[in-house]
This record gives sequence, structure tokens and C-alpha cells, in this order.
Amino acid sequence: MERLKPSFVVEVASNDGYLLQHVVERGIRCLGIEPSANVGQAARDKGVPTLTAFLTPETGAEVRAGNGPADLVVANNVYAHIPDVIGFTEGLRALVADDGWVSIEVQHLLTLVELNQYDTIYHEHFQYYTVASAQRALAAGGLTLVDVELLPTHGGSIRLWARPSGSPSQRVRDVLAREKAAGLHDLSGYAGFADRVAKVRRDLLRFLIDAADAGKTVVGYGAPGKGNTLLNHCGIRPDLLAYTVDRNPYKHGRFTPGTRIPIAEPERIARDRPDYVLVLPWNLRDELTAQLSYVHEWGGRLVFPIPHLEVV
Repeated sequence: MERLKPSFVVEVASNDGYLLQHVVERGIRCLGIEPSANVGQAARDKGVPTLTAFLTPETGAEVRAGNGPADLVVANNVYAHIPDVIGFTEGLRALVADDGWVSIEVQHLLTLVELNQYDTIYHEHFQYYTVASAQRALAAGGLTLVDVELLPTHGGSIRLWARPSGSPSQRVRDVLAREKAAGLHDLSGYAGFADRVAKVRRDLLRFLIDAADAGKTVVGYGAPGKGNTLLNHCGIRPDLLAYTVDRNPYKHGRFTPGTRIPIAEPERIARDRPDYVLVLPWNLRDELTAQLSYVHEWGGRLVFPIPHLEVV
């Protein structure tokens, strides 16, 4: 893929300007489009030009009329959150120059199904994309998928590279072939998913019940959205998981939605020295295994529930 040398960059769902602040530092003209007013203001406070708006075809046309076409449009972890995916894609097309690039990152349905990542299915997500379905969605809004990268983020994601015109690369063809072989271009690849999800629940509940019967203490690490899906699906309550901890101080003293498990500060684990720590953000396994290495000092063990129960 040719090297990008943009003179105008637009990020959709730009949040607090974390990405675009680096674009600003390099002296490249840019604009963030962010619907949350308070978050957009945080970006402006960093010096990142930010428009408070949802992306629609009309918004895209207005930004293009006022600023010129964008050489690069970035949309990270937002394409699955859009009810009107065609209108959103038409907005991307309105923003990008005829010879420009659109970069979209989204979780890959292939890894979600293969690795039983059902806890990432929750209310914020309207779609779950294969490269094939993303290719069709982009085409419906006037964009052509020309390249794809496989990423480790969120347990397995895809970075889609699209343009107003072009041809799919060999990498696109290769990933499409993998998806087809997995049966994800028809119903066959999804047939056993529910049974595997049910086994995740049975295995985790069996472990927690056995630990409680043996007088062992089990606490959680993390309070992410995916963790709430898992806890509620399994019906886990404080009798099986005493509490969970999280590095976000805003969550301290609160409870997990639905399951009412207390959320504490991470330092509590070292004070209480539990027998097991159930890691809810399993997608950060390598990072959290290193962070929680001190648990082994008293013989404690880490528990990962997905893609299958593993006690390490």
C-alpha cells in the first residue's frame, strides 16, 4: 500500500482527541467529528479542532464544503455502533477526496465466533463484521474495500482500507477465503456457536461453585462492558465472586450492572490475598498476566474464562 502523506485528516468519533493530537503536533491540518459535547470540548482544550456532530451525508458534505476534501478519514471502533450504517458510510464518502483513503477499525466476527468471544456482544454494537459484510456495507455507501489488516486489538480486529474506487488486494481475497472456509458467508459457521457459549457458562459456574464449596476466595479483575455481559449471562452474584477491582477510580464504590458485584480499587487484591482472580478483560491477557504476577506470591492463581476456562 502506498505511503500516506495527507494534508487534511478527519477522524470520525474522535473522542477527546487522543489520536488527532499527534496529527496536530506534526503540523497536519485536521478535524475531529465527535457527537459528545463534553468529550469534544476536552479535545478542543488540547488544541484539536473538533466539530460536535454525528456523521451523516449532510454533515460530511458541509465539512467538505468548508474545509475541502480529506486525504485521510479515520473511524476507529465506531463502525459497529451505527444504526444507519449506509448513511454513515455515505458520510465517509462525502468527506474523503476522490483519491483519498478511509481507514476503519472494527472487531472481526471471525475471531468472535472461533474464540467464543460472545461477551463482546452488547448494547453498543449494532453490527458484527466479517470482511465480506463490511465490503458490502462500504459499497452501499459508495466506497470500495481495497485492503485489510488483521489486528490483535479487542481479541481480533480488522483495519479496513477503502477508497472511492479501486480493486481489492490479495490480503482482502485471502481473508475472504478464510471466512468462507469457516462457514461465515452462510449459516453453517454459526451453527455450533450457541452450544460453545453454553459450555463457557457451565464451565465457569462449575469452577466458581466448586471453589465456594471448598472455601476458596474468588475475586475479579476489571469491570469492562464485556465483563457485564459474561457476569449477567452466567448469573454470577457476590456469593460466587466477592468483588471485582478496576483501575478507573470513577467505578470504585459502585456495582456491576445487574449482578451487583462491588467494584473496588486494585490494591485490595494484595491486601486480601484471594485464592483466585477472575480476569474479565481477557483480551488484555498478556498485559494483565504481567501486572498480576504478584498474585502468585501467596499461591493465588489467575482464571481466564474465554475462549475456554483456564486456570494459570
